[in-house]
Amino acid sequence: MSADQATPAPTPVTVIGLGSMGRALAEAFLGAGHPTTVWNRTPAKAAPLVAKGAAHARSVRAAVEASPLVVTCLTTFDDTRSALEPAGAALSGRALVTLNSGSPADARAAAAWATGHGARFLAGAVKNVPAAVGAPDTLLYYGGDKTVFDEYGTTLRVLGGDTVHLGSETDLAALYEMAVGAMLLPALVGFFQGAAAIRTRGLEADSMVRFAGKWLDMIKSLLPGYAKEIDSRDYTDAASSVDMFLAGAAHDKALGEEANVDTTWIEPLNELLRRAVAAGHGSHSIAALTEVLTGEDPPGARRSA
Repeated sequence: MSADQATPAPTPVTVIGLGSMGRALAEAFLGAGHPTTVWNRTPAKAAPLVAKGAAHARSVRAAVEASPLVVTCLTTFDDTRSALEPAGAALSGRALVTLNSGSPADARAAAAWATGHGARFLAGAVKNVPAAVGAPDTLLYYGGDKTVFDEYGTTLRVLGGDTVHLGSETDLAALYEMAVGAMLLPALVGFFQGAAAIRTRGLEADSMVRFAGKWLDMIKSLLPGYAKEIDSRDYTDAASSVDMFLAGAAHDKALGEEANVDTTWIEPLNELLRRAVAAGHGSHSIAALTEVLTGEDPPGARRSA
């Protein structure tokens, strides 16, 4: 094999922020053979990674200078900027990839700060738990500088096989992170309410896990149809209407009273249903709640007679 046909050397990468997710990211890079430098405000968190072959930078500036690709995994964009501030000058010409939470506005501000220091910026999100990092079906998506994604896409796919570039806007990952993430707490609290009711009967929550999983699979199967209704803004072909969901609210209240379980958390959702009915969406698909959430009906929206 000629020299120009040789396999490229693994890209050196720096990981800043060594919480449970940051450690998982660093371990994935190390496992794939990438020279990996790590840094954390609490140096002791680096020790397990050093034992696996990572280099421990003694300062955040040294960490940034160690690699052309810098991946941060801190809690918020503000935390990221605060941690990197002492290394601002060292960011020039480097690719900075952030994997943290925050609003689209936060992402845009972080991008302006990073590019102002000469960095090439890509903001991303890991849509799974730390234990899933590196799995073929683990989803990560990014928004921002496409040249960073094109150059380092192979390296970033080490973190998850389902890796997507959403577009050049730097706030897209944050937007999708919040849009998709909005489903999590209501779904979990619904499970917890069910578990509380099951427990009052002397049954174990584990007994409902299989059934809850099937229910979530069913909900997943409905999403393409709901998305089509939302995109077309036509809710008239209702398999499950707003009126039907509102009728079920009484059952939630009855269960709460019988099992002595607090179901008041769901009342704002029931109020949303009542607002939809008042707006004329009672016979429409439950997806019409999207219009209520936006605060107005679209021009020329199709309503049932």
